[in-house]
Amino acid sequence: MAEVLWLTAKLAGITTILLLVLATPLSWWLARGRSSLRTSITALVALPIVLPPTVLGFYLLIALGPKSPLMVLLQPFGVRTLAFTFEGLVIGSLIYSLPFAVQPLRNAFLAIGDEPLEAAATLGASSWTSFWRVALPLALPGYVAAAILTFAHTVGEFGVVMMLGGNIPGETTVLSTEIYRLVEGLEWGEAHRLSLMLLVFAFAVLLALLAIERRARVLDPRA
Repeated sequence: MAEVLWLTAKLAGITTILLLVLATPLSWWLARGRSSLRTSITALVALPIVLPPTVLGFYLLIALGPKSPLMVLLQPFGVRTLAFTFEGLVIGSLIYSLPFAVQPLRNAFLAIGDEPLEAAATLGASSWTSFWRVALPLALPGYVAAAILTFAHTVGEFGVVMMLGGNIPGETTVLSTEIYRLVEGLEWGEAHRLSLMLLVFAFAVLLALLAIERRARVLDPRA
């Protein structure tokens, strides 16, 4: 069981760190950009929220399988497939949890407004300096919310990790798929214990998000 807990925390931690980095420029562009493509890109980013996880997992399984064009390009480097591997789970988690990182960051950047950035510009700060010294500190609550949401959402994944990972012990078995295995094996006591653990975790996550919302209002549902 310790191995399952460690693998779940490892997957959620890596996914959270990578998404905070990858989602920052995308969220900034969605909040501050002027391109006509913003609406389409926003819808594309939010697609995993409404798309059945098994559908996303199915297409990822094809994309990361040995016969996909992507894997054909990587085969000269010794990579035959990423399906049913931990690395494949990370890729799937990045896509599946993307909106849960982007939305809080986008809302945080929108909440900053133009005044602080304009004031920094009048003082001679470049766009890069304004972002790092003005926008980023002001958006810190958004980063906290994004980290909590991304980590929790990754911990709770089931459809994508089952389709893409195959629930291989020691390699792709995480808490959600372990509960499924326990129920299939009629191990109700252990399934209850793990389910209760995730229930308490989910409740703690919601309390933390509500506390952040009260303080910074970065999770405005109207945004």
